[in-house]
Amino acid sequence: MINIATRLDTVEEYYFSRKLREINVLRASGKPIINLGVGSPDIQPPQKVITALTKSLSDVKAHNYQSYQGLPEFREAISLFYRDHFQVHLSPMTEVLPLLGSKEGIMYISLAFLNEGDSVLVPNPGYPTYASVTKLLGANPIYYKLKAANNWIPDLKELKKQDLSKVKIMWINYPHMPTGTKVTQNLFEDLVDFALEHDILIVNDNPYSFILNEEPRSILSIKKAKEVCLELNSLSKTFNMAGWRVGMVSGNSKFIDSILKIKSNIDSGMFYGIQKGAIEALNCSKLWYVSLNSVYEQRRELVWELVEALNCTCEKDTAGLFVWAKLPPHFKSEEFTDMLLKEHHVFIAPGTVFGSQGEGYVRFSLCASMEDVEEALARLS
Repeated sequence: MINIATRLDTVEEYYFSRKLREINVLRASGKPIINLGVGSPDIQPPQKVITALTKSLSDVKAHNYQSYQGLPEFREAISLFYRDHFQVHLSPMTEVLPLLGSKEGIMYISLAFLNEGDSVLVPNPGYPTYASVTKLLGANPIYYKLKAANNWIPDLKELKKQDLSKVKIMWINYPHMPTGTKVTQNLFEDLVDFALEHDILIVNDNPYSFILNEEPRSILSIKKAKEVCLELNSLSKTFNMAGWRVGMVSGNSKFIDSILKIKSNIDSGMFYGIQKGAIEALNCSKLWYVSLNSVYEQRRELVWELVEALNCTCEKDTAGLFVWAKLPPHFKSEEFTDMLLKEHHVFIAPGTVFGSQGEGYVRFSLCASMEDVEEALARLS
């Protein structure tokens, strides 16, 4: 008998992996499922990104192993992107590291900084991967509750009352997924002060800054943030390149070197053509963001109608690719979404996917055409 590793006892298969398999079976049986549950952009990347990729395929070194640190011109593009959009100055040589997507970064950062028995502050609700990676490494997730009454931001006064002596990492994600809460300068300043006081590495997962958000922010813009912070970013949402698997982590050189030790022993560099495309994406003009958000604004208006049709309520001053909606009283999130899927063939995500604080909420994705949302509305009328 060959036994699987006991670490797998601590995690379940990712919810969307399991649910999408179920949806594919329903579609195969002829059910016309409308997917409003997953944040996978359905719009094409900028044309110049695709052109750069295809043109690069004939370059002499296009199909070789690539540098573990990425092309110098890619790191330079990341550095300039942070300077121009966030007013953050990063050394392209030592303070940025390309990644095969942010999810990879969550694992590499955790491997680089966590020992078995360490503790990690994980948002509830929040991205499930923060907790699952923590558990896989034998560390202990400590869930900090985010509440609607506090606009879904951490209550640092309450956190300071806890024993934080074993906490090594705190995961934050602003603009927040799933609620869409925007970040303020004051919140970032308070978080940096908290990290400095308690010797905690704060990692801001920041893929939604440019989606329906007029004030993109980076935690690295805060004074002394580089001493205690890292930031993940991704091209998946901003440039509709989710399947390309390309992102980056930024921070001080000591932290980046530690992550590189892990990365260089696991992958063998990013495909040359993807890096060339990513460079073009990062160099996009402001017109790209205006055009992209114009589409999402129209979709969100229609999703708000869908929210109302389901007798739900939502905050409208939010950012990101989703609408977070509160269910009517006495409804359970997963029961509600399963009913919607079974009776109307419309899939939305139950709030409990993101933690216990998501009970009583559901999440709608904006990654669906106007026609799909209109059809969902028609099915509910």
